[in-house]
Amino acid sequence: MKSLKVIFLGTPEFAKTSLEAIHQSHHKVVGVVTVADKASGRGQKINQSPVKVFAVENNLPVFQPEKLRNPEFLEELRKLDADVFVVVAFRMMPKVLFEMPKMGTFNLHASLLPDYRGAAPINYAVINGEEKTGATTFFINEKIDEGNILLQEEIPVLENENAGHLHDRLMEMGSKLVVKTLDGLAENSITERPQPQVEHPKNAYKIFKEDTRIDWSRTSKEAHQFILGMSPYPSAFTTLIIGEEQKGLKIYGGKFELLNHGKPVGSLEISKNDFKIYTKDGVYYPLELQLEGKKRMNIKDFLNGFRNFDEIKMA
Repeated sequence: MKSLKVIFLGTPEFAKTSLEAIHQSHHKVVGVVTVADKASGRGQKINQSPVKVFAVENNLPVFQPEKLRNPEFLEELRKLDADVFVVVAFRMMPKVLFEMPKMGTFNLHASLLPDYRGAAPINYAVINGEEKTGATTFFINEKIDEGNILLQEEIPVLENENAGHLHDRLMEMGSKLVVKTLDGLAENSITERPQPQVEHPKNAYKIFKEDTRIDWSRTSKEAHQFILGMSPYPSAFTTLIIGEEQKGLKIYGGKFELLNHGKPVGSLEISKNDFKIYTKDGVYYPLELQLEGKKRMNIKDFLNGFRNFDEIKMA
């Protein structure tokens, strides 16, 4: 089978798994493009992206341009004479870059396009209670996530599965799909096809802090799926009043019960053995949570940290 020369562009762990799969295949990675190293945390330690760490460990040439239109950077890539660029969890690319390789540039996206175009497809698939999702490889064009489809593969979303678990399954499946796409392009056995025209495709916009607040006026099932879809990152939250203080409470998981309760929606009942929040049609029981300023813990340890439950209320 023909071996393709590949330039890989990506940043996080999700991308690193695909880079590793290509590197272990018969295709040749001739260059890796990733984000610049940056300082973070209390000690402002310099962190390298997972993609860079893998590339350095495996002696792959690494490029970390501040600007993707930088003429010197573009010239360096041209010299590598790659057949194809592979993009996984990277950033917006200028036309001068994605049109450079002779076979084009393809992207791995963690949804069944055209649904869930955007930055957070895995989160929204869980939030919306989808029974299935998947991954798509497609040629990049000037519109975000709208290029011609190469290959697609679907997987079921498991009951009570959170976004983190689904992310890991899609990461593994997607890495195999990337190699399968390279094989198909090498053998000229893939027929690219336009994305289906859907009047109202489901969107996966970038999630901001204000989008992560839990709306307890929704049904128990909707609140539960929202919490799962935000777990472990960026994490759903609500706000408690403890004495005179207001504190954020992240909830990573729990269970719910449907019942007619006659209680105010969003009200709280808490004791040394119980923590329940009333929803539109039932009760939600948080099982794993993190109070602002504290570490993440299970419900038992959380309740053990309080003595006066009367001073705790929902904001």
